Amino acid sequence: MAENSPTVLALDFDGVICDGLIEYFQTAWRTYCQIWLPSNQTPSSNLAESFYRLRPVIETGWEMPILIKAMLSDITPAKIEQDWNTISHQILRETHLAAADISQKLDRVRDEWIATDLAGWLSLHRFYPGVVERLRSLLQSSVKPMIITTKEGRFVQQLLQQQGVQMPAESIIGKESQRPKPQVLRELIAAYSEVALSLWFVEDRLKTLQVVQQQPDLDAVQLFLADWGYNTQKEREAVRQTARIHLLSLSQFAQEFSGWL
Repeated sequence: MAENSPTVLALDFDGVICDGLIEYFQTAWRTYCQIWLPSNQTPSSNLAESFYRLRPVIETGWEMPILIKAMLSDITPAKIEQDWNTISHQILRETHLAAADISQKLDRVRDEWIATDLAGWLSLHRFYPGVVERLRSLLQSSVKPMIITTKEGRFVQQLLQQQGVQMPAESIIGKESQRPKPQVLRELIAAYSEVALSLWFVEDRLKTLQVVQQQPDLDAVQLFLADWGYNTQKEREAVRQTARIHLLSLSQFAQEFSGWL
């Protein structure tokens, strides 16, 4: 394996492989309605667009309906962007809700939607241009692609299969694994301890990459921020000032690995 190519390419799913913003909002809204029972269950026309713009603050699924609650509570977008962790946990406390319970409700909404209208659910997802083709070529190459995501693995597998991508189940590490991404990266390093591993990780959430960056035992992992995903211009500019995290464009992603660094 050449030095400028990975042995294992770890990829986030939402915001790197798949654009699920429309489904994200619709699932979040349905879950919000189940929790808070609004009298009008038709979202206002501008709510979805506001949700899309604020999507970069979300790390895991339970935050999705909480974000809608925050927006409908007249918390400004600027405040949400600046202090989302505090706001989201404050809403949990004030409403006596548990993140795990919300997460279960969200997954149940998705499961019921898939069971009753699979075609409709699948249609709300868009794969970024060229990414499916790139995945297919990687699966036929010496590079091993892995998906590390906070989405349920079964949802990822259904979406990939609809695109004709047959990813082995063991290559998809989803939310059900209940392991943070840095820990998954450590496990990949351990699994390949007998070979000269070159591990590259593509993520669209800057905070996730920064957490990995802070782990001394993960210094050898090459980190990439997908500039087409759920991040902000401010975050992309910040990455340009760092040597440890590389800013990656969609056109670069489709190219040979030698063009990534």
